[in-house]
Amino acid sequence: MLYENNWESLNSRPVPAWFEDAKFGIFIHWGLYSVPAYAPKNNYSEWYWFNIMQTEPNETQQKYIDFHNRIYGKAFKYEDFAGMFRAELFDADEWASLFESSGAKYINFVSKHHDGFCMYKTDYAWNWNSFDIGPHRDFCAELSQALSKTGVRFGAYHSIYEWYNPLCLKSPEEYAVKHLLPMLKELVEKYKPSTLFTDGEWSHPSSVWHSTEFLRWLYNESSVKDYIVPNDRWGSETRGRYGGNFTTEYGFIGGELEKPVDDRVSEECRGIGGSFGFNRIETPEDYLSGETLIKMLTDLVSRGNNFLLNIGPTADGRIPVIMQERLLQLGRWLKVNGEGIYGSRKYAESSDENIRYTKRENSVYAFLYRFPRGRVILPEIEYKEGISAKLLGSDAALTVTNENGKAAVHFPSLSPDDIETDSVYTIKIDGAI
Repeated sequence: MLYENNWESLNSRPVPAWFEDAKFGIFIHWGLYSVPAYAPKNNYSEWYWFNIMQTEPNETQQKYIDFHNRIYGKAFKYEDFAGMFRAELFDADEWASLFESSGAKYINFVSKHHDGFCMYKTDYAWNWNSFDIGPHRDFCAELSQALSKTGVRFGAYHSIYEWYNPLCLKSPEEYAVKHLLPMLKELVEKYKPSTLFTDGEWSHPSSVWHSTEFLRWLYNESSVKDYIVPNDRWGSETRGRYGGNFTTEYGFIGGELEKPVDDRVSEECRGIGGSFGFNRIETPEDYLSGETLIKMLTDLVSRGNNFLLNIGPTADGRIPVIMQERLLQLGRWLKVNGEGIYGSRKYAESSDENIRYTKRENSVYAFLYRFPRGRVILPEIEYKEGISAKLLGSDAALTVTNENGKAAVHFPSLSPDDIETDSVYTIKIDGAI
């Protein structure tokens, strides 16, 4: 099928199934902003340049300015961080091994944020990329090559606009035609990403960015047309309406995901802390626990969504140990319980705040947010003759009885040592569908 240069046609393209099956991905914000690595708590460190440039700053922006002037001095420009960004401890194979151990199935690596600095060799950002200056390395090439040896797909984040690009400021549409679209096509064809997470689209409608023109090429002509998953950030009118998968951002914290116009897969992205880029002033109390992250994952997946969890490496190329620990906690949990996550689909919305559900093939999975003991009634599962239950990570014998037409699972006496998992416990139910 050939897609046309309009949203109705482009929206008819299904999101490739691999993405909906994957469920869990890793976002990576890393760049020049990782050198100052500062933001007031619960703000974004990757917005450092924008905030220190404000001439009439608000209270939060003034904190960025005060920090910059105190540490680096008023004469120090953001551009000067390029010489300080060395990435001397970066090892793509180590990162890839960690991502594989986390249970993630794809990454979104920030190839270019709103500062315009590219983390790869490009013909469209002369002397403002990691190959020409600073570390003199092509991080997209190194990461995609390292990930090709694992089961984790390489994907890219790419900002549509650039804060201080003169052409973007003067004529956004000319910038899109002469700079943005050629750069995006170069990125796609050089690195063959499985995802393309665009951002920075909000200041103009998609017609200014020529977004449908690019997506028509991506879907019809590009080398990744059969499997790439773009998102919905293509213009001021597009989020939750047009594009590939729908995206939210720290939306889970407010309790309700933004409501999309159709039932295609949505993806919630957020950091382990309050920033995407590494923020040096965050403390352990600012980071979500492994248990909280596992509950977020199961809650999002139970509603048919993906979870894109961000990490912010340090300027020298290390993934902070606390972030590594959280990823490994997720990986250990997924090793035991992943069959109820990967490839699953939404089953039913739970009426019990301590239970979530998914389904896969002929099985239903119930995720318990408390230790399994005694009897647990599953209100969304009708009791049927022959229904059976298994606790993943345990050999315990479970029984299922009829509780006013609903399935009630009975557990023998268990200790934490009897189960090869913690935080969230998964019951696999057969015979319910």
